[in-house]
Amino acid sequence: MWRKVSKSEELEFLPKAIEFTGDHVLYGSFMRRVIVEWPIGCEQNLTDLMINRKAWVGHAATCLAIRCPEYITRAAWGHLTDEQRSLANRQAQNAIDEWEARYVRNLTSQICLSLI
Repeated sequence: MWRKVSKSEELEFLPKAIEFTGDHVLYGSFMRRVIVEWPIGCEQNLTDLMINRKAWVGHAATCLAIRCPEYITRAAWGHLTDEQRSLANRQAQNAIDEWEARYVRNLTSQICLSLI
């Protein structure tokens, strides 16, 4: 997610990232995969309320789906319409909400087990 690529790879990734992030249904499906498949990254980034968690889950989804680095995903975001951004942000918030609910259930279970 944080790697640098060559200029020629950047030129290849940017249109792919624009297309991917512009499809909120596909984008959202990978956001939901991130919250399952990247448990450590999610715990590190989604428990930190000081970062842009929607951006993080979106960057992670693009990396998971097309192996696109974060800085190119940020560039792609600038090419989306306001409506596409709004739909993508809703998908990100849904994924974050789902992750938080699972995280709290897991913590609650751990606390209950420790009391037994």
